Amino acid sequence: MKREHEETKDTYLESHGKQLLRLARSVIAARLGIKSDLPQSSEIMSELQDEMFDRNMGTFVTIHLNKKLRGCIGTLESTESVREGIRHNAISAAFEDPRFPPLTSKEFNDSHLEISILSQPVTLDYSDADDLLSKLKPGVHGVIIKKERARATFLPQVWEQLPDKSIFLSHLCSKAGLSDHEWKKGKLDVMLYTVQYFEE
Repeated sequence: MKREHEETKDTYLESHGKQLLRLARSVIAARLGIKSDLPQSSEIMSELQDEMFDRNMGTFVTIHLNKKLRGCIGTLESTESVREGIRHNAISAAFEDPRFPPLTSKEFNDSHLEISILSQPVTLDYSDADDLLSKLKPGVHGVIIKKERARATFLPQVWEQLPDKSIFLSHLCSKAGLSDHEWKKGKLDVMLYTVQYFEE
């Protein structure tokens, strides 16, 4: 399933999303030693010849099980190609998310995969808490917050669970290990990005 967005030359199409989802599922199956109907991940990697897959962009892979989060790992920085990012993050989301035990073979068939391709994060200039709230667009903006060594992000999809801006920011601060109300002090470094995401 592709989330709707305005198509431009930089837009990943539904066909791109399906290929990347196949890659993500294939590498997880291979790690689990499961025989699936999908080609080997190396075969899928060789099929991803479109230049869109060569672009260095941040990516995330999210796994849900019974509509609950089961793993989510990604990279905000554009340090590797989309194909490599999805391959690495699929393994990390399934087996290396510290919040969850490794995905099991029994869970594999019932798991639901989602991939996100991120735009380059942009620093947000804001004057105070009210200004910050006014500049956030629920459902559109992914948000990164930083303060000294504390750092956390929520993908735009998180707005579906936390549609209230204040609650969204409070949960994000908590995720970063900060006080829930840290965002009200107006001293956080905030960056915004958008995503194109696809799900099975």
